Amino acid sequence: MKLLLDRVYRMFQHLLVGGLAVMSVMVFANVVLRYFFDSGIVFTEEVARYIFVWLTFLGSIVALRQGTHLGMDSVISRLPHRGKVACFVVSHLLMLWCCVLMWQGSWPQTVLNLDNRAPVSGLPVAVLYASGLVSAVLMGMTLLGNLWQVATGRLSESQLVAVAESEDRPHDDR
Repeated sequence: MKLLLDRVYRMFQHLLVGGLAVMSVMVFANVVLRYFFDSGIVFTEEVARYIFVWLTFLGSIVALRQGTHLGMDSVISRLPHRGKVACFVVSHLLMLWCCVLMWQGSWPQTVLNLDNRAPVSGLPVAVLYASGLVSAVLMGMTLLGNLWQVATGRLSESQLVAVAESEDRPHDDR
């Protein structure tokens, strides 16, 4: 299971790079067309918006997995081991609750917008809201996996402090 999840997260990292590249090229091309030729490709504006939404949600999934999200490491690092574990568990339970709320908000919007199409590209608007569903599920799985590691005593002291400076963070994918 861990190997499968590692591959999924690696795929997301590649999708983030590819999506950012595609979105940048489309927006740059539109700017050049508008500045020099007084025209543009309207289709690229909608598609760039869709890509941006998905990049945001996929990026949050990868950031959670790598522990690069915002946190209060200056406070947590000063706590004793039990305090770190308690804060880790409470924060993960609160984030799980947020995943449940994200699912509850995204699901009805996705279903409601299955038949709605974007005006220019014709893409279903539900694709935008489905990013919340994917994010809620995968973030929830990551959080449950982290809680399982705490419960079984597999997380080290440094991993309990979920945030580290970028140069201090080893480049492993847990």
